[in-house]
Amino acid sequence: MKILGIETSCDETGAAVVEDGRVLLSNVVVSQAHLHGRYGGVVPEVAARQHLEALLPVIDAALREARCTPKDIDVVAVTIGPGLPGSLLVGVNVAKALAYTWGLPLVAINHLEAHVYANWLVEGFSPQLPALCLVVSGGHTELAIMEGHGRFSSLGRTVDDAAGEAFDKVARILGLGFPGGPAIEAKAKECPSPSLRLPRARLKGPFDFSFSGIKTHVARLVQGAYGPPPPVEEIACAFQDAVVEALVEKVVKACRHADVAQILLAGGVAANAHLRQALAQRAPCHVCWPPANLCTDNGAMVAACAYYRLTELADKASLDVDVQPSLMLG
Repeated sequence: MKILGIETSCDETGAAVVEDGRVLLSNVVVSQAHLHGRYGGVVPEVAARQHLEALLPVIDAALREARCTPKDIDVVAVTIGPGLPGSLLVGVNVAKALAYTWGLPLVAINHLEAHVYANWLVEGFSPQLPALCLVVSGGHTELAIMEGHGRFSSLGRTVDDAAGEAFDKVARILGLGFPGGPAIEAKAKECPSPSLRLPRARLKGPFDFSFSGIKTHVARLVQGAYGPPPPVEEIACAFQDAVVEALVEKVVKACRHADVAQILLAGGVAANAHLRQALAQRAPCHVCWPPANLCTDNGAMVAACAYYRLTELADKASLDVDVQPSLMLG
């Protein structure tokens, strides 16, 4: 089964062809980071307009890379949420038009669930369920147990900023550019052992996260509220340590709370090498993560997710789908 996956939830325009949920035939992504960088974050209206310009060429490129024509495609899958409403509308309407024109079924996909399925595209690896899933990106930080295909039980989520959002905001405060995750990770490498330690949030919910306080503390540091500001590289390193520690601490605690076979890391922040290393060292069970190009938003994860929704859950495909910007996992 060859599935065309379409992803336009935020500022990456993605399309990919995946066979039988595991075999990656193509994966084309056009980023808008260079456009949003001047603002220090994604501008929704700009993102939607860029998707309008880029999506059809990206789909054409994905088909060519996969050496497919529309006749070779069995299913069209598209992200319906969560995400930016305008961006989602572009992807959903194009997917509807293609499915109708080509006479193919259309499958609606949860963006957060799709991130988890990027792990099914790791060559030579077979995820085992139940698994503990940490989805950590620019818009979301979620901790959930995946009991089976399409069956997620939420344990906790951020109560304010997502981890990736905090990375972007702190990078802007430090003048490091956008996107913030790679910029802070690169700058933090210049200070391998900072003397600075940032505060950690302590929450009532045992598996919830909070990152807005760390961001505010960094802003006050830079403003000189606590004396002369430390070097930028030391702040970047201390901030990254604080975020990673919060994430790893909750994952380790959740592993002790629930009987899981594996930990599946997903989302844009999953590309952070410090997070991967810390989880691999401290987690009581095996940790899997996708390659960096499948951590950020892409159509391949959408197509992989759609395959299992069709084959394992017998989802009914329909052209009657709409965007759900506030969709959640579990």
